[in-house]
Amino acid sequence: MLTGMTWLITGGAGYIGAHVAWAMAEAGEQVVVLDDLSTGVSGRLPAGVPLVHGSIADQELVARTLAAHEVSGVVHLAAKKQVGESVAQPLRYYRENVHGLTLLLEAVAAAGVERFLFSSSAAVYGVPDVELITEDTPAAPINPYGETKLAGEWLVRATGQAHGIATACLRYFNVAGAGRPELADTGVFNIIPMYFDRITRGEAPRIFGADYPTPDGTCVRDYIHVADLAEAHLATARRLAERSGAGDLTLNIGRGDGVSVRELGDLVTEVTGSRHAPVVSPRRPGDAARAVASVDKTAEELGWTASRGVREMVESAWEGWCLHRASHGHTAPA
Repeated sequence: MLTGMTWLITGGAGYIGAHVAWAMAEAGEQVVVLDDLSTGVSGRLPAGVPLVHGSIADQELVARTLAAHEVSGVVHLAAKKQVGESVAQPLRYYRENVHGLTLLLEAVAAAGVERFLFSSSAAVYGVPDVELITEDTPAAPINPYGETKLAGEWLVRATGQAHGIATACLRYFNVAGAGRPELADTGVFNIIPMYFDRITRGEAPRIFGADYPTPDGTCVRDYIHVADLAEAHLATARRLAERSGAGDLTLNIGRGDGVSVRELGDLVTEVTGSRHAPVVSPRRPGDAARAVASVDKTAEELGWTASRGVREMVESAWEGWCLHRASHGHTAPA
């Protein structure tokens, strides 16, 4: 079913954004991408998808783009997203993630756009001591990144109510994998690329803390394949297209299944054929022992559930990692 709408995807040339662009374009949706290419890559986009090079903070550019492409819905993914960097540079994170969002929403409201999907994060929850995190679990972020995502949710919902915009806030858990090798995550910020980076340098992957109150002593996390995440965006966009007037969906996007960091490390070792088994380092401050999503509300609202497992995430991510290294002249992994 096509929505008959045109969707602007901000940050659509990034790792997650490109997967969303592909999922929506292949499903027959009309999409246009706005990206400043600070971390995005134009070559990731499907053929025929227009790319507008620029920032969400450039209101004149955003206004021209919304008008020229007759945009009727926005999928907003453009943001800074590294926890450690946010601690070191809180002003930058608030400027780009909150002030930038404010400027974007001003342009959206002025243009009469009536659908807005916001990329949020499980970081809004902080470190809750619960078996499963529901959308009603109190939000208590512990770093500036999580704070900016929670503030972004407040801003999106308030704007939606004031201007009659149907909104959705998707709280991603741990995103991994690649829908196709050329779209893989090549940054070394998330756990699987961090494992790969150490393995390809001939070093053992590190596990931070093995004395947590979990079955094997390591942190337990909910990992979701980026291709599943992209399909969740498509399902949410189509759900928003059915709505008229203000109203918000706030949903967890995960698998509802916990995997320990040690289990993940062992799987990475197996998939890569590495000689280096993971080693334990001291805990990092702020890591929750367990962070697993309740996904019942998402399934009910969207009629969608994640279908890909952790092995597929690791295997697809490794294929993309090796392709990227080969294309940049690196030698074979150790």
